[in-house]
Amino acid sequence: MKKYLTDFFSFPNPVNEVSARLVALGVFFICIFSLILMLLDLPNLYPIIILSLLTYGFLARVSSGPKISPLALLVTKIIVPNINIKEKLVAGPPKRFAQLIGLIFSGLALILFIFSLKEVSMILISILIIFTFLESFLGFCAGCKVFNILIKLGLIPQTICEACSNYTPKNTT
Repeated sequence: MKKYLTDFFSFPNPVNEVSARLVALGVFFICIFSLILMLLDLPNLYPIIILSLLTYGFLARVSSGPKISPLALLVTKIIVPNINIKEKLVAGPPKRFAQLIGLIFSGLALILFIFSLKEVSMILISILIIFTFLESFLGFCAGCKVFNILIKLGLIPQTICEACSNYTPKNTT
């Protein structure tokens, strides 16, 4: 049972960069939709539902990769296998760290919105929009850059860094 739980709550390493960027694109659109809902004079329930789904998605991906994230499952099981884009493998731990940052921002945005701090919530979602745009359209993962800085500063153990390079990159079509 312990092995099953350990496997279930693991994050893939390596990660297909194409899948990561497409998940970021989905998050980008979800964030824009949630921001629009916050701007409209609608009942607060609508943004709360979307922010809850956004937060759940990040929590699911942080805890177990794409296994229980509807967006990641859509991308990895349906979209990526049906498009003709060459796989590019990258280290998993920095991507997991980036998902954790997304979880923190989306979770805070949800909590702040619930407690009527709509403007601060909108700022956090706007920051997520910027960074998911950078990831999905330009391939720039800010969370990955922060992860690398934290390793250089010794705030993340070197063993995690070794796990990043503990695979042989391969490209498939």
